[in-house]
Amino acid sequence: MNNSNAFIKIVLGILLLVCILDMPYGYYQFVRFLGMVGFGILAYSANQKKDKQFLILWASSAILINPLIKISLGRELWNIVDVIWAILLFASLKLENKN
Repeated sequence: MNNSNAFIKIVLGILLLVCILDMPYGYYQFVRFLGMVGFGILAYSANQKKDKQFLILWASSAILINPLIKISLGRELWNIVDVIWAILLFASLKLENKN
């Protein structure tokens, strides 16, 4: 596994889990920006590996989390999405370590 991809997944997973806490609005903006960049890098990497499933997952995640065209889901739904993303990021680490 690419070490930079592992680092991105760990950092994004932690940042997304912290979103569950009551943080200042600027933190969520910061996470949106880093999430868009991080998921974009992961999508590019998945495309290079010809991994269509992860390409679609990471690219759609980058689109959903982007700070430019905000998608309003409400705090509760965003918290659920954040936890799902964290689980997917950490699970993909385990999956790639197996292969």
